Amino acid sequence: MSAEEYVPRGADLDELREAVQRCHGCPLYRDTTQAVFGAGSARARILVVGEQPGDIEDRRGQPFVGPAGKLLDRAFDAAGLDRGLMYVTNAVKHFKHRPAAPGKRRIHQTPDQREITACRPWLVEEFRQLRPAQVVVLGAIAGKALLGPSFRVTQQRGVPLKVPDEFPAAPGAVLVATIHPSAVLRADDREEAFAGLVDDLRTLARSASTTSSRH
Repeated sequence: MSAEEYVPRGADLDELREAVQRCHGCPLYRDTTQAVFGAGSARARILVVGEQPGDIEDRRGQPFVGPAGKLLDRAFDAAGLDRGLMYVTNAVKHFKHRPAAPGKRRIHQTPDQREITACRPWLVEEFRQLRPAQVVVLGAIAGKALLGPSFRVTQQRGVPLKVPDEFPAAPGAVLVATIHPSAVLRADDREEAFAGLVDDLRTLARSASTTSSRH
């Protein structure tokens, strides 16, 4: 399975956003409302990669517009990062879920490695368009999409990492992984989990300051 044949060469972000609606690179497209592509400025220097759209994102066609997105905005503000300078997307563009009764919110299921790999060409192309200087990776699925199946968010969170060569980025680009905001919403101690998310994001803010001081 691969989305490779559906990704148009030489397309800009708007054209990619249109083309992804025709992607049949894996079976996930069959049970969704639409594909959910990234959103933000083509000049964004910070690329935020989440896992997959949720129920609300699938219905609206936009990433991070549900409760997890609102919490993420709060975390960016607390970490001193400008949400307006970011491009946000997901590693998997279709919503994997269990069927639900009419009118009920559908419950997400975790994409498997084949589905993550199948969708990677779209993410690579978003990197190619943006050439980000900084990358935020939210959750295990996003981490595995960029760093491979051995990635463990509990072991590698909050540590500045090099962006893998497969994903075009600016010279010296820094990647920081952290938990997904939905994990904060599920946590027994939300305040502690939120504080940990903010601390990880501050690592990225500090790396931005260090990079700026060198130029």
